[in-house]
Parts: sequence; C-alpha cells; structure tokens
Amino acid sequence: MHPLELFKYCPKCGSVHFEIRNEKAKKCADCGFVYYFNSSAATVAFIQNEREELLVCRRAKDPAKGTLDLPGGFIDMFETGEQGVAREVMEETGLKVAGTEYLFSLPNTYLYSGFLVHTLDLFYLCKVENDSRIQAMDDVAESFWMPLDRIRPEDFGLDSVREGVTRFLKMKLENKK
Repeated sequence: MHPLELFKYCPKCGSVHFEIRNEKAKKCADCGFVYYFNSSAATVAFIQNEREELLVCRRAKDPAKGTLDLPGGFIDMFETGEQGVAREVMEETGLKVAGTEYLFSLPNTYLYSGFLVHTLDLFYLCKVENDSRIQAMDDVAESFWMPLDRIRPEDFGLDSVREGVTRFLKMKLENKK
C-alpha cells in the first residue's frame, strides 16, 4: 500500500474528498490543499577509534531487531544534519561528537509503528571525545568496537546502512592504496 492511501482526510479542512493527485501528493477537492509526501531526514554516524575500529551497535528494537547498525536516527525539526547526528550519537552511545564530516546520502525506507517512512539518510564521519566511555542507550542493545576487516555489510539489518557500510569500507580500502 502506498503511504498516501493511509491519509483519508484533508488535514486542513477535514474533507473526505482528499484524493491522490500523483505518486507524491494528495489534493483536497473541497479546499484545494495539496499535501506532498516527502522523505524524512535521518543521520548515520561512522565513528572510529585510534585503532581505526568502527563503532557498531546492535539494534534493540524492530525494525531489524538484533542486527548490526550504526548510531543515528531521525533529524528533529529545526536541527541541522550535524546537530541531529551529534544528538543521536549522544542518545544512543553517550559519546559527545566533537566534529563531523558529511560523506554521502542514501534513500531508505523505515518501518515505524506499522507505517513505512521514506527517509533520506545522511552519512557522517564523526570524531568523538573520550571514545572509551561507550554506553548502549535508547534503542541500542549493545555498542562495541569492531575491526574493519571483521565487518560484514550483510550483518547490518537496514538497507541504507548496509549500503553505507559497503561504501565506507570501499573508501577506506581506496585510501590505503
């Protein structure tokens, strides 16, 4: 089912004549309001320690409960991507981000409360203060450092994170040459 089909009433006037206009929008036949279904912004953090190991998390909740993940999550209103990734890293690992570098973005879908949310995931390389104080918090079951040569992208449960890890490992390999 397309997400627009879940919205039955116009959010402006409450009319039931809220009709699909195209693949991205619905329009109210009564008041003319047009609702565009856009992607939500989310962040993902690549954090390495001094041994160049990657900080990896295990998901505590669905979707993909029990699989590997990286710190990150939805960006809140009025946050920049950098602020959002720093907040998510703090919430999930207790680590304070001291610097960020934007790497790339990937589209994704994320099942939340039975609703398929389309996201644009922004991937950052983050430097943190005192990387020895990792905690597993929020929706993270455990956090740990993993050597890059032991990372298998297929162990990551979310599509965009799996693709992002693949790209990151390829970038690291190319930089060693």
